[in-house]
Amino acid sequence: MTPKRPEGAGAFPKPVESPAPKPPNSEQLYAALDLGTNSCRMLIAQPKGSQFHVVDSYSKSVQLGAGLESTGKLSRGSMLRTIQALKTCQQKLRRHNVTRMRLVATEACRRAKNSREFMAKVKRETGLQLEVIAPEEEARLAVISCAPLVSTKTEQLLVVDIGGGSTELVWLDLSGVPNRERPKAIMRLHAGFHPIDSPFPTAKVVDWISVPLGVATLKDQFEDVEDDSARFALMSWFFEENLSEFSPYQDEQSRDRFQIVGTSGTVTTVAASHLGLKRYDRTKVDGLRMSSEQIDRVIRDYLALGPEGRRRDPRIGQDRQALIMSGSAILQALMRCWPTDKLSVADRGLREGLLYAQMSADGVLEDGPF
Repeated sequence: MTPKRPEGAGAFPKPVESPAPKPPNSEQLYAALDLGTNSCRMLIAQPKGSQFHVVDSYSKSVQLGAGLESTGKLSRGSMLRTIQALKTCQQKLRRHNVTRMRLVATEACRRAKNSREFMAKVKRETGLQLEVIAPEEEARLAVISCAPLVSTKTEQLLVVDIGGGSTELVWLDLSGVPNRERPKAIMRLHAGFHPIDSPFPTAKVVDWISVPLGVATLKDQFEDVEDDSARFALMSWFFEENLSEFSPYQDEQSRDRFQIVGTSGTVTTVAASHLGLKRYDRTKVDGLRMSSEQIDRVIRDYLALGPEGRRRDPRIGQDRQALIMSGSAILQALMRCWPTDKLSVADRGLREGLLYAQMSADGVLEDGPF
């Protein structure tokens, strides 16, 4: 007996497709753009629980502050490079239909004599309205971005943001805040360093300072010193001299329950070198803790490499090799002033702080642990 052909055996199989991820609702998206002395960076994200999920990002070295130290103005070439980068940002914002955003500029635009003309040119050619923020807000946003990395055991916290044109330091006293509330107390600083009549325990800002020296401006000031080691030593001591008005610099600080969080390309590069990473991995760097001895060892290796060796080192990279020693000089000065075994590396900064501040103000983040 001939077997019967199963019904439907000759039909084409129905393809099984994995569902494509749903595009995020544009009404839930927030954007943050940070135009610094060296780089133009942007994040587009949506709130997710007590944090956020990055939908799109952009980062480009534009060297906006090139020549600013000697001329006091933004050069034509640096403005053209920056506007090209901002046009890319504008295309991304339009593609995602983002309406909630903050687009800020920092030290280079604060200092340049032709900053107002540059802002008008940006608005005319890209449609983007940039906002030059004050040093206090820049410092506050850097602190907010690092809140998830703060240990609940920390009572005294120093947050350091090493930028291209300036370095911000903020000292917080968290001893009056219950342990589990400490990261959230830092997030509440989006309302200001000294919030009025807050019903919640608040982080006390002991002192903060914006030093007008970053990796680019410090490098420019000592370019005439030919010897590599001598230039590094001069940069480090010169930076420390600029900390004299920062009140915690004068006082003996206990290392118990004390934490430094460092956020910058310098700090993350030093961390990657310490780990021996052949390719940068944010998941291994963000939140890493390093001791003063480990940082000193990496910096000594940088000095031993010399300018040519640093240029060839893939962990440093072509974009950062010219600035790594001025950044390392700043970092070494800080570790000389506040030796600690608890320096936390933060691969985050102004953009993340802008996003957290916008989302916190809108009440769209869940009130839960980070």
